[in-house]
Formats: sequence, C-alpha cells, structure tokens
Amino acid sequence: MTREKLYLYDTTLRDGQQTQGVQFSTDEKLRITAALDELGVDYIEGGWPGANPTDSAFFDTAPKTRAQMTAFGMTKRAGRSAENDDVLAAVLNAGTGAVCLVGKSHDFHVTKALGITLEENLENIRASIAHIRAQKREALFDAEHFFDGYKANPDYALAALKAAYEADARWIVLCDTNGGTLPQEVGQIVHDVIASGIPGDRLGIHTHNDTENAVACSLAAVDAGARQIQGTLNGLGERCGNANLTTLIPTLLLKEPYASTFEVGVNQDGLESLTRISRMLDEILNRVPMKQAPYVGASAFAHKAGLHASAILKDPSTYEHIDPSLVGNRRIVPMSNQAGQSNLRKRLAEAGLEVPKDHPALGLILDQVKEREALGYSYDTAQASFELLAREALGQLPEFFEVKRYRVTIERRKNKYNQMVSLSEAVVVVKVDGVKKLSVSESMDENGSDRGPVNALARALAKDLGRYQSVIDDMRLVDFKVRITQGGTEAVTRVIIDSEDGQGRRWATVGVSANIVDASFEALLDAVRWKLVRDGAA
Repeated sequence: MTREKLYLYDTTLRDGQQTQGVQFSTDEKLRITAALDELGVDYIEGGWPGANPTDSAFFDTAPKTRAQMTAFGMTKRAGRSAENDDVLAAVLNAGTGAVCLVGKSHDFHVTKALGITLEENLENIRASIAHIRAQKREALFDAEHFFDGYKANPDYALAALKAAYEADARWIVLCDTNGGTLPQEVGQIVHDVIASGIPGDRLGIHTHNDTENAVACSLAAVDAGARQIQGTLNGLGERCGNANLTTLIPTLLLKEPYASTFEVGVNQDGLESLTRISRMLDEILNRVPMKQAPYVGASAFAHKAGLHASAILKDPSTYEHIDPSLVGNRRIVPMSNQAGQSNLRKRLAEAGLEVPKDHPALGLILDQVKEREALGYSYDTAQASFELLAREALGQLPEFFEVKRYRVTIERRKNKYNQMVSLSEAVVVVKVDGVKKLSVSESMDENGSDRGPVNALARALAKDLGRYQSVIDDMRLVDFKVRITQGGTEAVTRVIIDSEDGQGRRWATVGVSANIVDASFEALLDAVRWKLVRDGAA
C-alpha cells in the first residue's frame, strides 16, 4: 500500500522563541536549524524578518537546507496594496522559497483588534497570498483563532480560508491560537472544513498546549484529513507551549495507524538523534531537561519498582512501549526503597560492577538504600551517589583524600559604590597522600556578584587535590536543587547536585542534613569522588 505524505513544519525559531525567557541568538538559531535539517522536518520557519535584528540577521546568513526555509509575517494592512506594504516587503525580501502569513479568521478579532470591516480582511488575505504567488513563492496562510472563530461564526471563518485557498495558497493552516479547543472538536471541525471544499492535502494544523492536548489535537486533525502538522521542539511556545514535535515525530513513525499510513520525512537516523537534539535545545536554553518528557526524557524508560525491573530483565516489552534506542534514549533502573535484587544487580551492572547473585554485600546495599531513603536521601535521582554507596559496601571505593574540616562565612559589607553586598568565603582542609592542603575561595562572578556559599565550597574543594587535581579540572556544577523533606523546627534538607565534565558526562549526587551547607558539601564530595572513580584516578 502506498503511504500518504505527511508534512512536518517546525516553528521553534519563531513561535518557540515566544516562550517566556527564551531569546535565541543568531548563532543559536543556525545551530538549531542544522539540527532540524538533520532530523528531517519538511519546513523550518526561521522567524519574522524585519521584526527584530536577530531574525533579520538569521535570514541574511541562513544556510542552505534540505528543508524548505520559511519566512513568517502577516497579511497586508488595510488601506494599502500588497505591493506597497513595507512590512510584507520585508518578509518577501528574506528570499525564502516559502512564506507563511498570519491573518484573522475570527470575526470578533477583525472588528475589535484590527478595527476594519469583515470584507476588508478577506481582501487583505486574498491580495497578500496572490502577491506571494506572483513572486513564485510557496504561500502558507495561518488562520489565526480559527477554531474559536469557527465556533462563533462558521461562515466567516470558512470565508477567510477560502480567500487564501482561491488565491492559490499551498497550505491553509488551522490555528487553535488560544489553545482551548479539545481533540474531538478539532476532529469534527477539520472534517467540516474538508466537506466545505478545501481538500485535506492543503490543510495544516497548529495547536497550543493550554489544556495539555496540543499533541492529541494535532493527531485528531490528521485523523480527520489534515496533512501538515506545525509544532516545536520540546513543545516550546507562548504560554503553555505548542504541539511538541519531539513527541509527535516518534508517535507518527512508531505507532499505528500512522506508521503504516503516512510517509514522514524523518528517517531512522533522524529518529535516533531525537533525544540528543532535544537535550541540545535544553543546553542552548540553559534549562534542565524535563525528566518525564515522553520518548526523550531521562525517566521515560526508568523502572523504579522491583517488580517492574524483574520483568524488564526478562523481556523489556513487559513495561516499555518501545525500545528506547529507537529514539536515542536508554533504559534506567534506578535505586530506591522500592528496589529489589533485580533492580540492584541491573544497576550495578550498568555501573560496571558484576556481582554474583549470592554476594553477601547485596543485602547490605539494599538495607542501606532503604535506611538512608527513610532519612531523606533519594537514590533514584542521584545515581552517582548510589554507585559510591555500592562500591563502598563492596570494598571497591578508594579513599582518594580525607576531608579534615571546612568552614563557610557570609559577610555583608559595602562595596566601592556604597552598596551593601554579600560575600561568601569557604575554607576546606583535605589530606591527600598524607599531606594536609588548605584551600580558600570566595564566591564571586566576573561582575563582582556573590554566587553563594555552595559555590564558594565547590571552588575551595576543587582548588587543590594534589595528584588528583588534573582529573577534576573539567568538572562543573550545572544544577542545584533543594528540597525540605520534613517541616517544622526539625526540618531536614535534601540537596541534589548535577555535575558535568568535558567528556559530556552528567551525573547527580545527593546530600541530606538539617544544615543546608552540610547537605550541599556531602553532595559535592560525592560528585568529586564519582568523577575520580570513573576516570580511574586511584
């Protein structure tokens, strides 16, 4: 059976950039473009040329791509011709093979937001799309607020679509701009649009995630006949985000009926790069990847319960809907107080520790994990600390150095501008190869701002470890999370620290104490020790 083509349109660089706190540089946009092209999407929407210097600079330097590079803009303004609208001209001057214009399809927005007549809006759509086609460009029309508009006034919403369709737009994209339409509504309305005379192979879907239904709504539109899906990597986008292509792509490729019905531009190599590309975007944004993200999250194939892990060892399909390697991810069997022997031996093997079933340390390790988690530790989120605990029980943890004492002070004082500022200072004394070493460090960034006591401790600890110093020089702390595990005057603090090194490895360690500084230092120590173990520093 011949499969039907389904087109993927990525708007990470434009709609994704509307996420609160997100602003891509030109170099970052170029890097993301290369990754999207490697992934295999059909369209890459680069931004709105003329709207800001970054987008304009991107189109000036945009690389040649297999995907159709697309510039975004809006339909011409009322009272002028398409040929004399400078905003529309800036979009066309980007020189892209495709141009996507957003226009109103909800009568309320036409009269209230634009302040023009309904017929003037239809003429703006017709003339703008015709102008793009006259330039021999592929034209796309984003029907803004379409689903809300259709529910309020279906005749006018359809008239807006037909104005673009009759002007020869390649794609008419139905936008759920406010993100409130539910999947069954999307499916029915797309069916109605097709019944009105606009064929499904000219329809796209653009959804937002305000009800956590953007992916479901996109699939409902495809089920009803739409043949283009718009979305973003990692679901970036305004408010709650857009349809997440990182979820949609593997669903379309691996799940029925989509896998056997549609041809998608992403091939097996592209699919296997999905997890890496998802995490690359988080790295660019300086965000911690969402562990629970479907397909690509660190917890997407994590099996914590002992019963689950036991079954996974026999047949992974017992608790996994796909093989994680298909999307470039991997299986994790974390340690926790729910763990049994199956989890334990699996996790030890992943750490390179092959332990016989009857080894006496296995019971000791399980007991220690359960006892320590009762105190507030969390080993399912701190795999490196678990590995160190296990190695110590097995007699396989070298004593690289001994911490003799440490101290942290925080001082408030006036700077040269007569402003009160904080200064954190840490002193750490360690004994390496029988020699005591005292290190002092202040926590100050390049702008003279205090980075806090934990940063000062980390700097002091990593300042002089004798013959081990070269091993840890490429370490850096990338995330710091604090959780109060019990309240009141007897509160216990759990600190999780994520570290990274120059080899691209990332690991998490945990510390627990009533004192946040002590908990942090325990996690820092584990981070350094794990690095030394893994790099064979003994």
